[in-house]
Amino acid sequence: MPDRASFPPPSIDATQALLTGAGYVPDRALATVLHLALRMGRPLLLEGEAGVGKTEVARTLARALGRRLIRLQCYEGLDLAGAAYEWNYPAQMIAIRLAEAAGESDKAEIASGVFSERYLQRRPLLEALMPDPSGPPVLLIDELDRTDEAFEAFLLEVLSDFQISIPELGTVRAEHPPIIILTSNRTREIHDALKRRCLYHWVDYPSAERELEILRARLPQVPQALSRQVVAFVQALRREDLFKVPGVAETLDWAAALVELDAVAVDPALAQDTLGVLLKYQDDIARTDAAAISRLLDEARHAAGRIA
Repeated sequence: MPDRASFPPPSIDATQALLTGAGYVPDRALATVLHLALRMGRPLLLEGEAGVGKTEVARTLARALGRRLIRLQCYEGLDLAGAAYEWNYPAQMIAIRLAEAAGESDKAEIASGVFSERYLQRRPLLEALMPDPSGPPVLLIDELDRTDEAFEAFLLEVLSDFQISIPELGTVRAEHPPIIILTSNRTREIHDALKRRCLYHWVDYPSAERELEILRARLPQVPQALSRQVVAFVQALRREDLFKVPGVAETLDWAAALVELDAVAVDPALAQDTLGVLLKYQDDIARTDAAAISRLLDEARHAAGRIA
C-alpha cells in the first residue's frame, strides 16, 4: 500500500507517477487537473466519449492510494433512495409492533427509536461520507449525464459541503471529505451550478504514442510488432465516418483477443472476423467492408513504424 504521508502528491510529476505506477497512463493535462483536485480538495468532473478511460481514473486512483472505491452508477430515474439513503421500512414496522405489544405508548420515543442509525440503509453517497480507517474513499459518480436535473440539484450539497441532510436524523457531514470523481459521456449538458463546484477536464482519444504506452502497460504480453499494428489500425479506424468509433477499451479488448487467437500480425481476414470486438453497431461493421479493411491495414503498416 502506498505511503499515506505522500498524500496529496507533492507535484504534478508525482501525481502522474502515482497513476502510471498503477497501470494508467495519463497525459500531462489530466495529471495536472487531478493533482489540483487532490491538493485543493475539489471534485473532478471528467467528460469525454465512452471508452476513453474516465472511469478508470477513479479505479486506478483508489488502487494506487490504497483507498476504498465507492461507485454510484447513474441511470435515468435515480433518486435519493438509490443514491444516498433509505429507511428499512419492514424492520421499522416490526419494531413498532413489538414496541406496541410490549406496552410502550410514547409515540415520540418509538419514533426516535425507529428513525435511528440501526434502521438506516446507506447508499453510495452517504457511505462515502462515513469514516474509513484506510482514509477517505474515492467516490465515483459514473455517467452523471444519465440522470436528470433534479438529481443534480441534490448533488450540490454533497459537492459543496460534503454533507447530506437527513430530516429524521439531521446533517451527516464527512470528517474528512472523500475524493470525488464524476464522469459524463455528454449525452446531455451538465448544469452550470454543478460544474462550478468541480474542476473540469475533457478526456480525449489518446495519440498513437500514448495509446501504445497504455497498451504496453495494461497488456505487456502482446508482442511489440502486433501492439504497433493494433494501435495504428485503431487510430486509422477512428478517422472513418462511423457512428461510434472505438475507444481505448476496445483497443485493449482487440489486442487481448488477437493474443488469444495466437496472432502475431493482423491480416484482412483476421481483422474482418474480429471486427465485432472494435465496433458495436451493425451499420459501422457493414460500412467497414473488405476494401475498407485492406485500405486501413495498408495505412496501419505504414504508420506502425513511426509509432515510438
